[in-house]
Amino acid sequence: MQQLDKYQDTRSIFFVADFAKSKGNYITDVDGNTLLDVFAQIASIPIGYNNPAFLNLANEPAFQTALANRQVHFVATALGVNPNKDWVESVEKAFMRVAPKGMDNVFTVMCGSCANENAFKTAFMYKAAKRRGERDYTVQELKSCMSNQAPGSPDDMAILSFSKAFHGRLFGSLTATASKAIHKLDIPAFSWPKAMFPELKYPLHEHEAHNRQVEQQSLKQVEEIIQNRGKSIAAVVVEPIQSEGGDNHASPEYFRELQAICQRNDVLFIVDEVQTGVGATGTFWAHEAWNLPSPPDMVTFSKKFQAAGFFLSSRLRPAQPYRLYNTWMGDPVRAMQAAAIVNEIYDKNLLDNVKRVGAYLQDNLSQVNQIQSVRGQGTFIAFDLDTAEKRDKFLGDMRQLGINMGGCGDKTVRLRPMLTFQKHHADILLETMEKAL
Repeated sequence: MQQLDKYQDTRSIFFVADFAKSKGNYITDVDGNTLLDVFAQIASIPIGYNNPAFLNLANEPAFQTALANRQVHFVATALGVNPNKDWVESVEKAFMRVAPKGMDNVFTVMCGSCANENAFKTAFMYKAAKRRGERDYTVQELKSCMSNQAPGSPDDMAILSFSKAFHGRLFGSLTATASKAIHKLDIPAFSWPKAMFPELKYPLHEHEAHNRQVEQQSLKQVEEIIQNRGKSIAAVVVEPIQSEGGDNHASPEYFRELQAICQRNDVLFIVDEVQTGVGATGTFWAHEAWNLPSPPDMVTFSKKFQAAGFFLSSRLRPAQPYRLYNTWMGDPVRAMQAAAIVNEIYDKNLLDNVKRVGAYLQDNLSQVNQIQSVRGQGTFIAFDLDTAEKRDKFLGDMRQLGINMGGCGDKTVRLRPMLTFQKHHADILLETMEKAL
């Protein structure tokens, strides 16, 4: 750590891992200590460390070609210029096989923040195109955008997000973020509005009236912002579960009405599934549980998919090329890994495993008196402690006892086990919590 700290900031590091020795649901540190991992690289490991599906993939010639040519031949994997002959196969096997219903296009990028940034750009371009109608760009638009001025760079459009949201650390995604001040300090931001996300009380069955009220208040504020603020809202972006902000949930009815508000007001509906996507909630996409009457307009992804991007319908594809574009346009290696993840999820029935183990774990956590507000979907579970100090001490104690876990929000502990997490792993977690508490 001291040597690394000479070159990189190490203050966020829990411990140094030895990934060659890590296996399945267990991570091993550089000193040889093995921990049950329910943090999983900030919810990014889907099928366990050194899974044979990944190790076997490394032996395939197509994977080796993609890996070598990303490193050696620039043009070979600049996917917007010269995609390899097997790229369409990767797109179909990795992404379109699990595309949310009604979405026939995917734009691939390199990270979750990039996914959200480009979804926002898509919303703005779509909104501007509708305003413009059939006419071409004016000379004034073409000139003014080069000096960041209206009308070419509109100053009257915005993305609407929510309190305690997290959408990334680039300029647009950071503007839409509101989880921690330290993420945003000193960084210029766009003048975009935020609505209050409902703060539910638990257990849900004891607070039905309160929870309905706060959800209705949130929805009312969303529509007021859309209709009465000076800026035209191009899109609303929302997480199915506000992960960094404290694992904040809302009901399926809330999200259905949120979509309806967007549709009534000609606003695009973006679902940020960077952290919730790829199975952890018991469905491949968390928003499937909402039973929406029609698909979202865009769904962003990253983390557990090992690849990043967003799904959309072809109606949102820009009219001109190069509007959505960058050098890499994703990564063939990650797409092959994503395809292997999809195969493993369905071949091993991991979604059923997540539902079964998640229900068992939530039931048992609800019996633990020292924790509060147990909540979750599948194994995407969280609970609160009395204070941030107690939460932080608990996390440290659990690592010392052999469980790697993390926090979020003000005083929340979040569980982000892999999709391969079994009942006996849950028992180990519960027994260790008993000791730590």
